[in-house]
Amino acid sequence: MREEDLHGELWPYVLTLLPPDLETHAREAKALRRARGVKSAADLLRLFLAYGVTPLSLAGVAAWATAAEVASISAPALFYRLRDGVEWLSRLLASVLADTLKASPDPSGYRVRIVDATSISRPGSEGTDWRVHVLADPSSGKLAAVDITDVHGGEGFARHPLSPGDLVLGDRGYAHARGIAAAKRAGADVVVRINLATLRLCDSDHQRLAWQELEARVPLVGAIDLSCKMPEPPATWNSHKTWPLLRAASWTAVRLIGVRPRAGHVVWILTTATKERLSAAAVTELYRLRWQIELLFKRLKSLLAFDQLPARTEPLARAWLLSRLLAAALVERLTYVEPALSPWGYCIRTP
Repeated sequence: MREEDLHGELWPYVLTLLPPDLETHAREAKALRRARGVKSAADLLRLFLAYGVTPLSLAGVAAWATAAEVASISAPALFYRLRDGVEWLSRLLASVLADTLKASPDPSGYRVRIVDATSISRPGSEGTDWRVHVLADPSSGKLAAVDITDVHGGEGFARHPLSPGDLVLGDRGYAHARGIAAAKRAGADVVVRINLATLRLCDSDHQRLAWQELEARVPLVGAIDLSCKMPEPPATWNSHKTWPLLRAASWTAVRLIGVRPRAGHVVWILTTATKERLSAAAVTELYRLRWQIELLFKRLKSLLAFDQLPARTEPLARAWLLSRLLAAALVERLTYVEPALSPWGYCIRTP
């Protein structure tokens, strides 16, 4: 299946995966205030997808739309439509991803999720201009939630829609006390690789652990599993090193698990899950699933050219990114085969 076909021969199937009240949806998000050359919300979305998944410029998409009798629109008018459609694209993406957020639990009783972010640069840029923060389902490799920020949007568990029963896997970029505490308050548990030098951990008496001494206790084969307390910095403090523990906003019970791969160095994994729920061995096995999201990003960048942002301006860049992500989510829905049913690949309903 080619993503370019979403606005072409696959369009009737795409419509079945979208909200049935597409017109109301578009007008509430102020994406379709007046028709003016675009007859319906469906035609407007078709324009957006054409811009997002093809190499066509704004003028090229406008010419295609006129030739295909989808819409009568100029390149400048399409630019303004895209600018005003960002909120609508965000809502559509959330709607398409909603089923993945309700996925069935893992045999451990958790709904396992993976979080990560990838950087996007605009043409001619030498650094990061955008970050795409993704929550993914490792059992299917599908997107579950997406957030787009500029370069200042940092990684964190609190950025994603977490629910009771979720177990979220993250790399060291997510090893921040505020984010871990926020996930726990949402009813979720986390498994995250950490650097003991940058995250405060304390014993039951609220005395900071001497992490240099802990490394010597990690066996060559096997693991150590320590019960600890993690302080959350006060809301007015930005540095994790200078605030006094007496001013901690909260204390979260966590476990610190240390293992050695064959290379011999120590890997530290922190989890908020209890020993009764997950053993140390189960935690380390689950953390290995985190690599699934690296494959997801590789797929996005290779199949959707996700790292080849053509737009330079902020509204157009956001619209392009959202259009590509919506295309990826739609393709996943169209190609995913349900294990207990024939692979229809779309919803049997009248669009």
